[in-house]
Amino acid sequence: MKQRQLGNTNWQASAVALGIMRMGVLEQADAVKALQAAHEAGINYIDSADIYVNGQSEKTFGAALKASGLKRDDFYIQSKGGIIVDPQRSHDDLVFGKRYDFSKQHLIDAVDGILERMNIDYLDAFLLHRPDPLMEPAEIADAFDTLQRSGKVRHFGVSNFNVQQYLMLQDVVDQKLMFNQLQFSAAHTGMIDAGLHVNMTDSRSIDHDGGILEFSRRHHVTIQAWSPFQYGLFEGMFINDPKYPELNQKLQELADKYGVSKNGIAIAWILRHPANIQVLLGTMNPTHIKDSAAGADVTLTKQEWYDIYFAAGNDLP
Repeated sequence: MKQRQLGNTNWQASAVALGIMRMGVLEQADAVKALQAAHEAGINYIDSADIYVNGQSEKTFGAALKASGLKRDDFYIQSKGGIIVDPQRSHDDLVFGKRYDFSKQHLIDAVDGILERMNIDYLDAFLLHRPDPLMEPAEIADAFDTLQRSGKVRHFGVSNFNVQQYLMLQDVVDQKLMFNQLQFSAAHTGMIDAGLHVNMTDSRSIDHDGGILEFSRRHHVTIQAWSPFQYGLFEGMFINDPKYPELNQKLQELADKYGVSKNGIAIAWILRHPANIQVLLGTMNPTHIKDSAAGADVTLTKQEWYDIYFAAGNDLP
C-alpha cells in the first residue's frame, strides 16, 4: 500500500488507517477478522477515541489484538480524548458529549484509561478530540509534557481544529502538532470549494475553516480524513445513494477501469490530492476493508479527479 510521511517526521505509515469507532459492538472473533483483514491489506495505522462505544471499542481492540496473532509493533496506534460523555444522548455506537475537558488531569487520566483498555504500554499519537472553547493552552502543554516524559505518548495532534485554534495551541506546546482530523470526501468538499471560489459571492466562496487545507500543507500537518464515504455528519453514505446518481455512475466507471470497488475509487480520489492526506476507514467488514484499501494503490488522472468532483455536484467558477 502507498505510504504517507506523517507530519514533519520520518514516520512512514499506510495511506489508509483503520478507525475502530464501531469495533465495540463486535464479538471478539469478528474484531479479530477486521484486524487481520486490515493487516493483510497493508494497513498499519489504528485510530481510536476514548468515547467510542463508551470505551468498549478499545477494550475489544485490545482483546482482539492479543487473539489475532498480530503484534503491538504491527501497528501505529492513535487515540483521542477530551470529550465528557453524555449518557442521556448516547446509545449503541453513537456517543455524544455533554462538554469538553482539556484539563491536565483529565488528559492524563484519559491516556491512562486508553492504555489500560487497549492493554498496551504507549500510544504513538494522542489527539485532542474537537476544540474546547475553554481550553487553556498552558495546561494542555503541561499535560503533553507529562505524557511524553512518562513514555506514554510519542506524538500529539488535534481533531477538527481551525487554523487559529491550531496556532493558539501550537504557540504554547513544545511538541509539533502532527495531525488534524477533518471530515473530507468527494461529497464533503468545503476545504476545496472555498479555495476555488476566491473573490466570489456564492455560497461555495465561504471559507468556514480559515484555509485549513493550504495551512496544513504549508506547515506539514497530516490531515486525517474521516467519513470518506459520507456526505454529511449523520445523513448517510453517498455510495449507492440515489441522491448521487452521477457520482455513483462516475465511481463505477472508474472502478471498472481500475479493477477496484466504488469505495476504492472514493479513497483514491482523496489520496490524489497533493496534501499528503491519510484516510480513516471506519468499516469493520473485512471485505469492505480490503476493497476500500485497494483504492490506495490507484492513481487517478487529474481529469478523473475533476470528473468525480463535478459528478458530486460541484463546479468551477
